[in-house]
Amino acid sequence: MNAPPDEEPGTLERAVEATLFAAEEPLSIDALASHLGGLAPGDVRAALGQLEARYRTRGVHLVDRAGRWHFETAPDLAHLLRREKEQVRRLSRAATEVLAIIAYHEPVSRAEIESIRGVQTSAGTLDVLMEAGWVRPAGRREVPGRPVVYATTPVFLDHFGLASRRDLPGIDELRAAGLLDPVDEAMEAALRFEPDEIDEADAASDDADDENLAD
Repeated sequence: MNAPPDEEPGTLERAVEATLFAAEEPLSIDALASHLGGLAPGDVRAALGQLEARYRTRGVHLVDRAGRWHFETAPDLAHLLRREKEQVRRLSRAATEVLAIIAYHEPVSRAEIESIRGVQTSAGTLDVLMEAGWVRPAGRREVPGRPVVYATTPVFLDHFGLASRRDLPGIDELRAAGLLDPVDEAMEAALRFEPDEIDEADAASDDADDENLAD
């Protein structure tokens, strides 16, 4: 049970708070427990719950992004910290389709992405997503050719305000929000795609392409 916001915080809660403020990057519960002298993860989780409730109405919020906790500016106050108007960088249609496919089916290989889209995917498209910090190589699939597979990152979740991939919207939600134009066909295909539909020939072809990417 979380402590009321006006109740004095306990020692552990204050220690977790100080650690998160000083950390250079978001921390998992296990990392916090280890840093604080090998505490029980359950105790750290309880302290995080108390802090999250305490900061819920403050100018900064404590948030969980893919199991890693950090403080960030309250969404309704973010505009106060912007000194200059940010330049909007729009993804191309190809990059949007590829990002959607990776997000809904990670880990996914380049050949699998191309099978869904029906067209080849250039290395430049994946480079744009990786430079943005939204996509990362996530190993190789254990099939002939061992193609590289791709997955999203905590930066992707943070940018779109998602606690985990379970919070990704469904087709009906995307259509209601007007976000399926012009990539509705690719998005619907992505949501219905099964990776097992890719045969070994596709995987081998993907490996050849990935060698070019590595070069």
